[in-house]
Amino acid sequence: MNSELLAPLDLAFWHLESDGHPMHLGALAFFAPADRCRGGHHDDVLELLTTRTAAIRRLRMRVRDVLLPVGGAAWRADKEFDVRRHVHRLRLPGGDFAAEAAAVAGELMERPLPRGLPPWEMHLLTGRPGGEFAVLVKLHHALADGMRAVDIGAGVFDEIAAPRAARLRRTRTAPEGPGAPDPRRLIGFARDRIDDLGRAVGVGASIVRASRLDPRGLPALTAGPSGTRRLGTARLELEEVRRVRHLAGGTVNDVLLTVVAGALRRWAAERGEPLPAPGPRALVPVSRRRPGSPPGSANRLSAYLLELPVTEPDPRARLDAVRTAMDRNRAAGPLRGAGALAVLADQLPPLAHRFGAPLAGGAARLLFDVLVTSVPLPRSALSLGGCPLSAIYPMAPLARGQSLAVALTIYGRRVHVGLVADGKAVPDLDRLAQGLGDEVAELLRLTR
Repeated sequence: MNSELLAPLDLAFWHLESDGHPMHLGALAFFAPADRCRGGHHDDVLELLTTRTAAIRRLRMRVRDVLLPVGGAAWRADKEFDVRRHVHRLRLPGGDFAAEAAAVAGELMERPLPRGLPPWEMHLLTGRPGGEFAVLVKLHHALADGMRAVDIGAGVFDEIAAPRAARLRRTRTAPEGPGAPDPRRLIGFARDRIDDLGRAVGVGASIVRASRLDPRGLPALTAGPSGTRRLGTARLELEEVRRVRHLAGGTVNDVLLTVVAGALRRWAAERGEPLPAPGPRALVPVSRRRPGSPPGSANRLSAYLLELPVTEPDPRARLDAVRTAMDRNRAAGPLRGAGALAVLADQLPPLAHRFGAPLAGGAARLLFDVLVTSVPLPRSALSLGGCPLSAIYPMAPLARGQSLAVALTIYGRRVHVGLVADGKAVPDLDRLAQGLGDEVAELLRLTR
């Protein structure tokens, strides 16, 4: 892959950052102490990270402007690629390692990625010699959506890196040359473009209808951006979440959305903030990847919009409200409604993204207040250099005008929650993180 045009949605994410607003996503992964693992030294882990990331072709690509199409850009191999510009080590004081790592991760997520280099970084965070360590993965959203970020990040784990390298050695063959054009494919292409145009008109109308001229929400979620970042973490017992789903109905995702709504309600009460009616609106991303599609392909996203029922005092009634709304979203599908803004982005020419993306990013506040996304992980146990992965917290980017983004992933027997917030607007992020666990306990008590 020497050159590849940015897909429309990737191009939109790239230009959203053109005015200095970070568009990073990533994860903070914690591992067992190195002295209990194969190598026994953090230097070995750093060398392993360097070697494995350098072998991932996608991470050697940078974005360059192109003459055609006008306003477009392309991924091109960085001829001067040096992995040492991207993989770094930071030694922490070593008191409360988990808290220190989360604080440093928030600060690192504030910093823009250099636009002249492949847009990613990895940071090895270490404490005492041979002790536990963490890896912060930081990727530009143009490089990866949630599923593609998982595929890229998973390339450093022992269970995936070695088999993948062996598979590549076995399957390397000469690329096939282009065949003669098939008239049936040309007809199908034209029909698809007509369908896309009709879909874009429908989505555009839905966006206009759903836009709020007076978007009132929780004051902390609507504060002006300060450019600072804070990371909060929480771990929920997966068995408890599943028990609530079994007793009360819905899906695991419905229960988790209800937990977020309940935690926001508790948090607002502690802060003495009035609860808005209707509640804050969540954007819930949905993957549009088809089964079997290659994970390295472009961003393929849509989203649902959900009013979080924070004014409802009964947790069971909150779950019923979330379940009903999400059932309605799922029945309509990810290609309809205002949440399918990314579908509309696919239909716009590159020049429109170059000039319109910053405007669209500023208008996100008219559509939603908080991002709540689920990130899938491999179900098998993972390790790095023989050190087992003990916890992993995904991090979603903050849209302009928002102060909080919530990302969840299931690993092992727990749901790991990463909360990314504007550091000035949400200085008490740890209280919101604690409210998530309290809400699961309350739901479990009431559904019994």
